Amino acid sequence: MKKNMGSTDRIVRFIIAAIFVALYFTGTVTGTIGIVLLVLAGVFVGTSFVSFCPLYAPFGLSTCRTK
Repeated sequence: MKKNMGSTDRIVRFIIAAIFVALYFTGTVTGTIGIVLLVLAGVFVGTSFVSFCPLYAPFGLSTCRTK
């Protein structure tokens, strides 16, 4: 897998994931929507660690800086 996520994209995903987790564990969002947000948070963190977003690949998108 070729990296297609830049550092800004990764940081934004971590922040969004942290917000989703905080919303769930504070009880602001519960039930099915809460579980969906937790799964999305997991996906965001996972894609941030590997610097690859599978949804970017089919469209040829990349947020990495070119040198």
